[in-house]
Amino acid sequence: MAGLGGAIKNMSIGIASSRGKTLIHSAGKSATDIWNNLAEQNDFLESMVEAAKAIADDRGHNIVYINVMNRLSIDCDCSSNPTEPDMHDIGILASLDPVALDKACIDLVYAAPDGQSLIARIEAQNGVHTIEHAEKIGMGSLKYELVELSNG
Repeated sequence: MAGLGGAIKNMSIGIASSRGKTLIHSAGKSATDIWNNLAEQNDFLESMVEAAKAIADDRGHNIVYINVMNRLSIDCDCSSNPTEPDMHDIGILASLDPVALDKACIDLVYAAPDGQSLIARIEAQNGVHTIEHAEKIGMGSLKYELVELSNG
């Protein structure tokens, strides 16, 4: 539903209790009935970001965010039968800033020669709104510098 499964989505949805997941998906409308109370897409994305920010604010600067960009499917990792990936693995990225990290990952997907399916999913779900809202509420910055580490 988020259009992309980066650090922000995984922190908010991944850490939330079942009740919390329902509150996020309904943008606070229900704690018990997710499917009859789904929020408008941007409201859901903003609710997800705000839940992630609450976790980040609570934990302070003791979080390192890591995105593993392999087997990138257009479907949520909660799906028991996700669509098989149709793009190559990109790599592992890490940052102290979840917004910069997710922005870098999105940019790498857009730069990939075989990222069309995932790009279509991101755009259909307005997934970029996640990082835009996260920057707006002070969770991090859209600016980043990629530093490649070699194993040699």
